[in-house]
Amino acid sequence: MSRWPGQGDFCGGLLGLRPDGSIVAWGWNRDGACNVPAPNTGFVGIAAGGVHSLGLKADGSIVAWGSNDSGQCNVPAPNRDFATVAGGGNHSLGLKADASIVAWGDNTYGQCSVPSPNTAFIAVAAGWHQSLGLKADGSIVAWGQNDDGQCNVPQPNTGFVAAAGGSYHSLGLKADGSIVAWGDNDHGQCNVPAPNTDFVGIAAGGHHSLGLKADGSIVAWGEYQQWNDVQKTYYVASDVPSPNGGFVSITADGGQNLALMADGSIVKWPVYGFDRYVPAPNTDFVAVAAGSGHALGLRSDGRIVAWGGNEHCQSELPASNADFVGVAAGRDHSLGLKADGSIVAWGYNGAGQCNVPSPNTGFVAVAGGGNHSLGLKGDGSIVAWGSNDGGQCNVPEPNTDFVAIAAGGHHSLGLKADGSIVAWGSNEYGECDVPAPNTGFVAIAAGGYQSLGLKASAADCNRNEMPDESDIATGTSQDCNQNGIPDECDIGAGTSLDCNANGIPDECDIAAGTSQDCNQNGIPDECDIGAENSQDCNGNGVPDECDVAAGTSQDCNQNGVPDECDIAAGTSLDADGDGVPDECSTRPASATCPLVAACAIAVLAVGLCRTRRNIRG
Repeated sequence: MSRWPGQGDFCGGLLGLRPDGSIVAWGWNRDGACNVPAPNTGFVGIAAGGVHSLGLKADGSIVAWGSNDSGQCNVPAPNRDFATVAGGGNHSLGLKADASIVAWGDNTYGQCSVPSPNTAFIAVAAGWHQSLGLKADGSIVAWGQNDDGQCNVPQPNTGFVAAAGGSYHSLGLKADGSIVAWGDNDHGQCNVPAPNTDFVGIAAGGHHSLGLKADGSIVAWGEYQQWNDVQKTYYVASDVPSPNGGFVSITADGGQNLALMADGSIVKWPVYGFDRYVPAPNTDFVAVAAGSGHALGLRSDGRIVAWGGNEHCQSELPASNADFVGVAAGRDHSLGLKADGSIVAWGYNGAGQCNVPSPNTGFVAVAGGGNHSLGLKGDGSIVAWGSNDGGQCNVPEPNTDFVAIAAGGHHSLGLKADGSIVAWGSNEYGECDVPAPNTGFVAIAAGGYQSLGLKASAADCNRNEMPDESDIATGTSQDCNQNGIPDECDIGAGTSLDCNANGIPDECDIAAGTSQDCNQNGIPDECDIGAENSQDCNGNGVPDECDVAAGTSQDCNQNGVPDECDIAAGTSLDADGDGVPDECSTRPASATCPLVAACAIAVLAVGLCRTRRNIRG
């Protein structure tokens, strides 16, 4: 789990240990608190601090990751023989197999100074700035920050079987199933509900506490500091999700609660999480916005719904809650855009972020940052007001042609009509360094110290996760017709044909000489023949009309059919077998026979004459 001492502070992610020894981490990944180091195997225990995480390996070593600003991830040597771990705000604890405690990290309040004798411990727990150790004799030792008495274990300090540390309070579970609570009680987190019996587990959060009963149900008390705009009060911690049963383990922090079910599933219910506390009815919303601890929703009827933190009245809506067309949330202030182009702002105003400059007209969009606000005018200019400690209100020139705005912690963004992003303000983390190429953006967003731009979707017709133009540029795909579409996509979409199924558009086959197009109809010859657009009577792979045109075949009768095909098909006769249709021969077949007979008679007559002469002679 992660820890969150109170509203306005931040926490890391959440951790879960699987039966196979791997860790699952999710939630806010500040400083890499959710980036489990490889190899993610062999873990037998987990703990989460403020913005850091700890994992205990089966070999007794500890792996730590996340924020290390106080050395809370620097496990002291020798890193072995550990039996359990615990994470505080900025410090860590490890219990050794010899029953001693090792502590490291922030020691501002002495939370890492383990009292003597450092022996006979059987369990450890960590609060925000306090540490607790359970002794084998059933007593609890507590040290560290004690401003609210969170280290003053009530008497009799005996019979304890478990301990837990919250932000500024502590809990102890007795062997008889009762819970003892001490420390800060401003929100009732130390008022254990009756009957205080049959508890088998405990967890301490920011301003609330949890107890697990022997029957698998959870009891919760204290306050979440979650504002209910309808009831004008805070949500109480007793709102455990139904059905409240079947739980085997619990953990809590200031931001969320986790409970492990007997079937291995995890149930989460938020403390500051907005998803569970959206006011009913949860319908008809057309826009949403979130601040650091509150949220806004715009309904289709022009009304705004607010929920969450309200310490600066950021969730108390203006009296005239109507005609809104847009909403935005800063860290602790809220903004609403009216249909008439004016902006209404409320909540924390320490830097003037709610003082909309005059004239308060002509706005078409609004954005809220840490302690500053932005308004986009209909003429494409941006107006900025509020804190300017990082220059976030100094809109760069030319202040024109903007179509969208976003506000971060101490920086601002504007999207230009040409698809480029302009960024200004604090650049401590590179949040104003827009990556090249600064083109093609269609939307923007800003976080506390980061910026985001959404590009227009690039076509990926072959679904290889590479834009088509990149496929072409790198040679992964060809674009023979230079239309910006990979050849295989032209074919797949029917933009181009591939009659011979060789993966090359027909027009490219022809252009490259891979295929001939003798009749210049844009279709490879072999495809003309296959589709019966052309005949190939002699089976030489060349359309008949092209055989004729090229002189490969003769077409004496000019019917577009090679002579040999006319003859083969019987369209023409070739009586003398010379391969030329009869109608094309110089001696037509119909006159051949009479002439031959006449010649034969003449020859016979001549022969007879010679014979007679010989006789006479």
